[in-house]
Amino acid sequence: MSSPSPTLPPALRADVDRLLASTPLVGRLGQAFAKAGHSLYLVGGSVRDVLLGQLANDLDFTTSADPDTIEKLIKPMVSSTWDVGRAFGTIGALARDANSEWLVEITTFRADAYRSDSRKPEVRFGESIADDLVRRDFTVNAMAIDVVTGEFIDLHGGLSDLAQQRLMTPFPPERSFSDDPLRMMRAARFASQLLFRPDPAVVAAMTAMADRLQIISAERIRDELIRLLLTDRPSIGLNLLVATGLADQVLPELPALRLESDEHHRHKDVYQHSLTVLEQSIDLEKARGHAPDLVGRLAALLHDIGKPATREFEADGRVTFHHHDVVGAKLTRKRLQALRFSTDQVKAVSKLVELHLRFHGYADGLSSESGGWTDSAVRRYVRDAGDLLEQLHILTRSDCTTRNQRKATRLRRAYDDLEARIDELAAQEELDAIRPDLDGTQIMQILDLTPSRTVGEAYNHLLALRMEHGPLGPDRAREELLDWWRQRDDRPGDQSP
Repeated sequence: MSSPSPTLPPALRADVDRLLASTPLVGRLGQAFAKAGHSLYLVGGSVRDVLLGQLANDLDFTTSADPDTIEKLIKPMVSSTWDVGRAFGTIGALARDANSEWLVEITTFRADAYRSDSRKPEVRFGESIADDLVRRDFTVNAMAIDVVTGEFIDLHGGLSDLAQQRLMTPFPPERSFSDDPLRMMRAARFASQLLFRPDPAVVAAMTAMADRLQIISAERIRDELIRLLLTDRPSIGLNLLVATGLADQVLPELPALRLESDEHHRHKDVYQHSLTVLEQSIDLEKARGHAPDLVGRLAALLHDIGKPATREFEADGRVTFHHHDVVGAKLTRKRLQALRFSTDQVKAVSKLVELHLRFHGYADGLSSESGGWTDSAVRRYVRDAGDLLEQLHILTRSDCTTRNQRKATRLRRAYDDLEARIDELAAQEELDAIRPDLDGTQIMQILDLTPSRTVGEAYNHLLALRMEHGPLGPDRAREELLDWWRQRDDRPGDQSP
């Protein structure tokens, strides 16, 4: 299985030497551990990224020292430490070096594995760098650099696989994935992140062992799915999850989108459409200057998951998906809750799925004699979207995947028009904070009421008027409130103002 480490090509050797020379923190850590009689190696993704010429500001190390010793040795050299991973042999730290800030994780040599019936790994500490490297997920992450001597260690052909842009495991894939089934999801993530191809043996093992993922906790699966979705090309990894059957374990609604086309091809391939919408939303994120947005990407991926449950074939041959937005929102909520996403994330994503068709009424209006939405309809669009308005803009624009250029141009111009109207009304009316012209306290004072359901009904009545007509002003709002009150049959006779 193992082989002697290859000699680094001169260019890569120069990259390693440059890293060690330009990051004094690495040298100081190495000297401190060596003085205490322990080895210290830069390892895993950090080495891979150095060799790819793209090291980020996080450094992963492995060492012969135990967690208590790690913490003791690094404290004088870092700004702060944390030990949430102590049970797994990991001590984290924040360190500053010249003008840089580094997130450092140092882990005792590991040699752990999963039992067949366990959701968590059995933590076993190893005795050597060889023990540690063989338990790594992929060979490109199983290389190390001795930070004292600069020696490059590659016992499993990681450098060769890096050059070939191939994902392969140090152990045979079946054993590696049995030890930690989450590595199968990492294969999908690295396929997207690094644009590397999984070895055929890796794909075969993922396919054969997909149901092994059931022993992994929902939280770990969620975290790996998040990392995949936040890459620049998540569709590559998602395709791999679907092709191997892993998506059936993680996100079964995704492969369910591969609807068989009717004989006349009256609807798009919903699965491919969803991936295209996701890719287009990422492009728009970047174009609008946003950081990667998990909520927006989840909504783009899941916006049509209600279609399989709502597909119907009409007598005239048309295919319909009535109310797939509402059904999709419910399915989204259920799946994200099962994956232990936060309450706020679940609410936001399901809301975007529910709203993703709202714009089409506006576009249809512009193409007819109605002239589009009224100001009140635009206000409702903004109010319903709330803090998600920008994400709804991105999702709705991304949802246009038609090859019909005339239709695509019409939809783009319609949304340009809608956004312009939103901006105009927002400048006039502070749309992002639409409230009735009278608040609850004022309503109770005018109608001589105590807190009750009636006060809420009065508030909603004034809000509806505000949405329909824009700002009323306090005087007119009071008149409208009194008129509404006079027309109620259930008002107390002695409370007539």
